[in-house]
Amino acid sequence: MKQGLVFKKGYKKAGLFAGIALLAAGIVGFNDDLFQISKNLDVFASVYKEVNINYVDDINSAKLVKTGVDAMLDGLDPYTEFVPESEIEDYKLHYVSTQYGGIGASIFVRNNKVFVSEVFAGFPAQKGDVHPGDQLLKINDVDLTGKDNDQVSQLLKGSKGAVIKLFIKRDNTPQPFEKSLVRDEIKQPNVSYYGMVDGNMGYIKLDKFLENSAAEVTTALTELKKKNPNGIILDLRSNGGGILQEAVKIVNLFVQKDVEIVSQKGKIKEKNFTYSTISAPLEPDLPLVVLVNSHSASASEIVAGSLQDLDRAVIIGQRSYGKGLVQQTFNLPYNSLVKITIAKYYVPSGRCIQELDYTHRKDDGSVVKVADSLIHEFKTKNGRSVYDGSGIYPDLFIKQEKFANVTQALVGKLLIFDYATVYRDKHNKIADARSFTLSDGEYNDFIKYLADKNYSYTTTTEKLLTRLKVEATKDKQFNDIQGEYEGLKTKLMASKKNDLVQHKDEIKQVLENEIASRYYYEKGRYETNFKYDKELAQAVKTMQDKAQLASILKGEGSYKVIGKPVLAMAGKKAVDKDSDDE
Repeated sequence: MKQGLVFKKGYKKAGLFAGIALLAAGIVGFNDDLFQISKNLDVFASVYKEVNINYVDDINSAKLVKTGVDAMLDGLDPYTEFVPESEIEDYKLHYVSTQYGGIGASIFVRNNKVFVSEVFAGFPAQKGDVHPGDQLLKINDVDLTGKDNDQVSQLLKGSKGAVIKLFIKRDNTPQPFEKSLVRDEIKQPNVSYYGMVDGNMGYIKLDKFLENSAAEVTTALTELKKKNPNGIILDLRSNGGGILQEAVKIVNLFVQKDVEIVSQKGKIKEKNFTYSTISAPLEPDLPLVVLVNSHSASASEIVAGSLQDLDRAVIIGQRSYGKGLVQQTFNLPYNSLVKITIAKYYVPSGRCIQELDYTHRKDDGSVVKVADSLIHEFKTKNGRSVYDGSGIYPDLFIKQEKFANVTQALVGKLLIFDYATVYRDKHNKIADARSFTLSDGEYNDFIKYLADKNYSYTTTTEKLLTRLKVEATKDKQFNDIQGEYEGLKTKLMASKKNDLVQHKDEIKQVLENEIASRYYYEKGRYETNFKYDKELAQAVKTMQDKAQLASILKGEGSYKVIGKPVLAMAGKKAVDKDSDDE
């Protein structure tokens, strides 16, 4: 008995000494960290001081410090950033709430001249009859010649209720004229459009997840439900994300109470958190499709990923961006702040969809994708296979068509924009946006308009032909093929002249879109484009086909596996084979 007590006593002593040793080691390590931090801050401050005092030219001290901080954070990820006091308002507009005093118009600069690019319905510019294509000469008597977009935007923005004078030049008006507008509170909605589309389906276009986005989706869904839709389409294409909590609230509109939607896990345990639905859903039963593309990121991927994992919605489009990182802002002295990536998020199946590995960079500092061999398989609620490390892969993949070179050139050279201005000047009204289409005669008028315009562009084939000449010249073989080369070049030029006819459909699409916006604003853009939207058409078709819809969500047949990474599975098979051999 004594021996037992002695053993325990000796054990306790040993444990105590081990604990003291570990504690001491921890204190030493902690003190070492503090020393390194203090040392490096001292070095940074000393370098800044000496440069500020001794550099040959005057320096902008605030800019110098920001450059240093930006360089320090650049080695982490693109979402961890320092925001000085001078940029706080722009930061809030981008990440928190798009609300400011203004006139409700966007602008662009061309050849040192400022033009109105778009006017938004219901705001001072539209009410004051300002048109896209108008050239702004002055704002409140300030000459705009040579000013950039940011400088002009600052002149347009200001306090609500203040008068702003615009001096405008319009192509079909002989003399410039002045307009006085009263600035209003400009709040760009998160939901830019909602309405009914083919098949009696409700459609909601959500552009961002900023303040009140969930409330706006709720309002849109409530209004659509009054029309007894056969299904709902939530369009998250090119939605770069925003506030995580708003994403959870939106999912809650379609998913039952007390269901886990997303969890975040980071280095600090206090930052770990699981978000679940907290109320009864507004629409738990109607068929649901979510549209995504390669620019759908972050909160968009939480919505699409959780609805896919819970087998509540069919995802249609292209693979999403792959941003599975969570940021939090921290206030700093002098009204500045820093936004830091604090965690990764995980959708209900347990997968993280972060695609780029910022921690393990190449020697040259470049970022790599998560290797296929490191990608893992997860299961949805109904047992469908999904995978981490590569965004949200759609249940139904639709190849995204790229516009032809000629179409890109016409858009890039602003000739589509300019012709829409000409068209609007000649036509007081057009058909409603959904039925508006350019006739063949009107399209030929556009071709005539282009006759003396410069919209030069280089096709992919031309680039290859030029490369062939370069390589053949290097090999001293060009003289042997010059005749064939010149003949092929002539044929390409002849074919290129036919591009306006060959790519008529897509050119008409962007032209109709721009023209419709001159009469029906942003709403017109959406409704005119519906007839060309392949992903939207597939969404309608899928929800109309009850058998296919059920097969997808149950994971039957080819729908059992979603976005299987080939290399990862090959690597897994190789490992399994080795295990079997053992």
